[in-house]
Amino acid sequence: MSEVLDNLLYSEEHEWAQQGEGRLIRVGITDHAQHLLGDIVFVEFPEVGSAISAGDSVGSIESVKTVSELYSPVSGTVTKINDALENSPELINDQPYSGGWIFELEIEGEYAEAVSGLLDAAAYRERVGE
Repeated sequence: MSEVLDNLLYSEEHEWAQQGEGRLIRVGITDHAQHLLGDIVFVEFPEVGSAISAGDSVGSIESVKTVSELYSPVSGTVTKINDALENSPELINDQPYSGGWIFELEIEGEYAEAVSGLLDAAAYRERVGE
């Protein structure tokens, strides 16, 4: 059974979004997604400074089984990537909601509007059958 945290919001494509300070949002993939992928061996990040829209493919995650697209759950400008994943991509498997975060972005508008298309924890649990 996959872990779904109540304090996060989720996309249909299995990314999570966490509100940070100000207008920052941290993004990663869900525990459910990392279980499906298996052992993660490489992460392709979005470029810092790039403007992205919700639903855009912004990178990829490679596992021993497959390569999966990484989508942005919200629109904004990429401000930071998790450099630790360059040498230790398995952090996504070990800590999908903490050390395995992938990138941060800054939204332009209000938080509530930026995340309006995302699922809360209960809806995501229902989506993945948990």
